Amino acid sequence: MRYQQYKFKFYMDARHAIYIGGKLGEVHPHTWEIVLHVVKGKENFEPFHVLEKAVEKFLEPFQNNYLNDIKPFDILNPTIENVCLYFKEKLQEILNAMGWIFLMIEMSETPGRTYVISMLDEQEMEQNQTVQTLTDLILDEIKHIGE
Repeated sequence: MRYQQYKFKFYMDARHAIYIGGKLGEVHPHTWEIVLHVVKGKENFEPFHVLEKAVEKFLEPFQNNYLNDIKPFDILNPTIENVCLYFKEKLQEILNAMGWIFLMIEMSETPGRTYVISMLDEQEMEQNQTVQTLTDLILDEIKHIGE
């Protein structure tokens, strides 16, 4: 690994049913594993337990519930890809506001199936890249997203 990061794991028990070919499939449960990869930002950042509580608070409405009944999944098909993308967008906002830099989210429905969204552009990663350079690249990308 060419840079240092923190990896936080969270678990969510939730049911969902996905639309395939316009038809709603069977409702089924998962213990979703959510793995967040983050680095400390340049400025002050919140301690680990504050980050963990913020993520748990975000997950609370989904915990032990039927995803299809909860916004945005009441209208958005709750596939692993859509759930992961929505969680990435919301958790990135939360963690960035707390002084953490969001690098990657991994979401698993089962131990053998994981969907990953990464903020890292492999082409921009050089062998000798430092954490500071990586942080600067991500901060610049985040600034441009908000413009």
